[in-house]
Amino acid sequence: MTGDATRDNAEADGRRGDHVTAAVLVIGDEILSGRTQDTNTHYVARHLTQIGIDLREVRVVADDAAAIVEAVNALRVRYRYVFTTGGIGPTHDDITADCIAAAMGVAIGVDPRALALMKPHYERRGLELTPSRLRMARIPVGAELIENSISVAPGFMIENVIVMAGVPAVMQVMLDAVTPRLATGRRMLSDAIDLDVPEGAIAELLAEHQTAFPDVAMGSYPSFRTGKPTVQLVLRSTDEGRWRAAVEGLKSKLIQRGIM
Repeated sequence: MTGDATRDNAEADGRRGDHVTAAVLVIGDEILSGRTQDTNTHYVARHLTQIGIDLREVRVVADDAAAIVEAVNALRVRYRYVFTTGGIGPTHDDITADCIAAAMGVAIGVDPRALALMKPHYERRGLELTPSRLRMARIPVGAELIENSISVAPGFMIENVIVMAGVPAVMQVMLDAVTPRLATGRRMLSDAIDLDVPEGAIAELLAEHQTAFPDVAMGSYPSFRTGKPTVQLVLRSTDEGRWRAAVEGLKSKLIQRGIM
């Protein structure tokens, strides 16, 4: 698929009006084995919500070239943006950059821009820029670099795919660096109502309220506090007027029934 077709499809399927969508692709055997806990997805999800990008899907794949290419190609035509984390380090199993190049149908090699950033950084530290470290300077042709203010080796953005490190601190500064380049939509507004009742006590009421406000996302999240059942109701929307009406209406119904 050509780059232009990819962008056209992403625009058509992933962005309607000011609705900007995204997916996260987490790459790494260490995530799937349970050896490493994935905190990046939580961070990215919160960040995207705050800036007005709707995260619609998260996938986790192994360090397997075919699986990575397949996932990238599936997601990049479905959503406005695809954010990947992991697999751009110096070791043999860091294959994300090569897979992105393969998915896009472009060449990859040591990028002079990345090299210009990394060489003085390693020289200042008295370290040799070994072939392994040079792997982190390999960037697909046509990609824009994403600044890494912690360890210098950059991430990159090519078409609508944003490729970031797996190390949480590095991923976070890369996400901050690329954010100004992103199209964003209306921010998601959210309100939570905490109730000291079991979920079943509000299930019917919440279902009726959802029917009345189909454009406002509503969810119920049961838990136990001090041994007693509780539930949190969360209402979310990008339309402030409808969101406020739904929140106020639900609270009024809860008060009328003596639940709140």
